Amino acid sequence: MKHFKLGVVAIILSLFLSACASSPGKSAWYDQWGACAAGGAALGIAAGAPDDFDKAMTGAVGGFAIGGAICAMKDTDLDGVRNYKDDCPGTPAGGIVDARGCEIDSDGDGVYDRLDECPGTTKGARVDARGCEVDSDGDGVPDSRDNCPGTPAGAQVDNHGCELDSDGDGVVDSMDKCPDTPRGTPVNNTGCALADAYKFDHLTFEFDSATLTPGSTATLDEGVKIMKRHSDMKVEIAGHTDSQGNDEYNLGLSERRAQAVADYLIAHGANADNITVKGYGETQPVADNGTEAGRAANRRVELRH
Repeated sequence: MKHFKLGVVAIILSLFLSACASSPGKSAWYDQWGACAAGGAALGIAAGAPDDFDKAMTGAVGGFAIGGAICAMKDTDLDGVRNYKDDCPGTPAGGIVDARGCEIDSDGDGVYDRLDECPGTTKGARVDARGCEVDSDGDGVPDSRDNCPGTPAGAQVDNHGCELDSDGDGVVDSMDKCPDTPRGTPVNNTGCALADAYKFDHLTFEFDSATLTPGSTATLDEGVKIMKRHSDMKVEIAGHTDSQGNDEYNLGLSERRAQAVADYLIAHGANADNITVKGYGETQPVADNGTEAGRAANRRVELRH
């Protein structure tokens, strides 16, 4: 019988050691009330075991109660919440916690108040490790309020994160080569007054055709920007040829090419109601048709307003 009793004592001691090894939480085993209770029980058994089994069991029960109570009522991490109620043991010093002993994140941005340098962040906004809203383009306006993301570095912006356009011509200051343009003046894409006959530079067509070459899209896209900026401006797309070939044929070719340009502009956002098309053939040369360079200059399409 004595050996049986000692065996029971050994088993209980083993359970105690197991509880110590597996006790959950960030702090040591002796900060967990369950492990402390097991420890108290073990000590009670050890104290009673030399006498008899009944005293060992009585010591176990007493030790369990006393050990558990002592540790349960402690506040090991000094956050104001007793260990038995603390769901977040090991809270860093200075942390503000809720009734469960877990740190508070008042603005719900994922950064605890203790570390949050920007309290009161807008709900749903992306923040960095400091709890401050992300400003991806570095213009001083956080992403949640930035209506113009991707602003070039160094550009001045308004409260909405959009570049300034001081003269109100539709071209931002960083791109405006002609600041202080009179209000209402149509301008090109560098902010300067739009020529009465704006020529599409580097505009080419397939030989003896109105089919645009792939290399023409860049200059036409510049035209789209102008038309979108001045959506109420009425324009004529004027086509011209050199003097080679039949006059009547050149007249038709120039109109077909002008129409191809107009179709591209409209397809990419220009207001079709404000666009008319006209072919002038070889009747309005700007250079000498007696030279190759002159003929190349005369083969053109212009935006007239």
